[in-house]
Amino acid sequence: MSHRSADVVVLGGGSGGYAAAIRSAELGRSVILIEENELGGTCLHQGCIPTKALLHSAEVADSARTASQFGVDVTFDGVDLEKVLSYQNTIVTRLHKGLQGLVDSYGITVVNGRGRLVGPNGVEVDDEVITGGAVVLATGSSPRTLPGIGIGIGGRVVTSDQALVLPSVPKKAIILGGGVIGVEFASVWASFGASVTIVEAMPRLVPNEDETISKYLERAFRRRKITAKTGVRVTEVTQNEDAVSVTLGSGDILDADVLLVAVGRGPNTASMGYEETGVMLDKGFVVTSDRLRTTVPNVFAVGDIVPGLQLAHRGFQQGIFVAEEIAGLRPDVIDETGIPRVTYSHPEVASVGLTETAAREKFGENVETVTYDLAGNGKSQILKTSGAVKLVVAPTGVVVGVHMVGDRVGELIGEAQLLYNFEVDAAQAAKFVHAHPTQGEALGEALMAVAGKPLHVHG
Repeated sequence: MSHRSADVVVLGGGSGGYAAAIRSAELGRSVILIEENELGGTCLHQGCIPTKALLHSAEVADSARTASQFGVDVTFDGVDLEKVLSYQNTIVTRLHKGLQGLVDSYGITVVNGRGRLVGPNGVEVDDEVITGGAVVLATGSSPRTLPGIGIGIGGRVVTSDQALVLPSVPKKAIILGGGVIGVEFASVWASFGASVTIVEAMPRLVPNEDETISKYLERAFRRRKITAKTGVRVTEVTQNEDAVSVTLGSGDILDADVLLVAVGRGPNTASMGYEETGVMLDKGFVVTSDRLRTTVPNVFAVGDIVPGLQLAHRGFQQGIFVAEEIAGLRPDVIDETGIPRVTYSHPEVASVGLTETAAREKFGENVETVTYDLAGNGKSQILKTSGAVKLVVAPTGVVVGVHMVGDRVGELIGEAQLLYNFEVDAAQAAKFVHAHPTQGEALGEALMAVAGKPLHVHG
């Protein structure tokens, strides 16, 4: 068995892994990056990028379908899914080639193969052991399923991985799970002309978001004729050549062309040698300190295998953090609550910080909230979108949560995260001048309302 070594060995070439590799190389460390499949991981190949390409195609379809509302005569002849997938794949391929070139430019050695941790500083790949002064675990996640109710992935039962490459648009679709993945695919398929039903066990869609935002999203989905059955569980799934049938705990039976199982993602940690080496796991996730150190010295973990938000930009930041920690720079600990969250449904949902419920649990009942409806925002009316911006303010006057729903509100999250992460006083922030007409004004209007000087607010 052959051997080689580097200052830093990274197991996994997704968002967190390649960020750790690049930042380590920038800091002068030699790096070996091990990846079983393609650089870029889930985000680039089965997640963020291809799904957002689909969502943009869906947005274009909606624009064509409703063009007459804006005085533009357009004939909408339908969706050519083969061309949609070609557009999607072109973007993925271009970004993948760019990433390969970037990694190569830093002198990072990439080893293609399935790695397995075999010691506190060693990873085995095929017939080779690669050792490092530090090892970064970044093996990502995979779609979860629900065992015990007859669900087996295959045929008409798919995960998001298969949903991305369906050869045709289903006429009827059932989506099991009303979280981020579920509502995004519901938006895509509804825009493409499918009849969509979401089944969510929790009492509301996007249950991790503020309750007010969930209500706005559910209302918007009803207008789009997307059915949401919340607070109900699936008890049985069967399929044949013609359809898939879903039985709910309520006794209802739903039939569709396809069932998308979108109940979250689980960590890729099984059979990786983690526990055998002493790395502690909890329900499959790697247990780390706030400095992302595992229970084995000089072994770190980043990304979806670490409990918390499963977001590519969280992985990027954790990868950078770990590289700087290994280099002895002692970076500031990442505040998970300060990581922005965007759901790219139609309408979009964007948030950062605490929900109203979480803020009241932390600060008591003197928490203040303001909800500014986009009906008063000129740019939103031009776009014909509805929604709201909600601020959650601590008793000290500091903004501790920003929650938004409406088309394009994801573009406002940059200012929102500055308000939260810099602990900005709402009354002081109300002095910021927002350009007119922009959707950013909605955030400004909410701040002005908190400061006691609302402008375009009725009642």
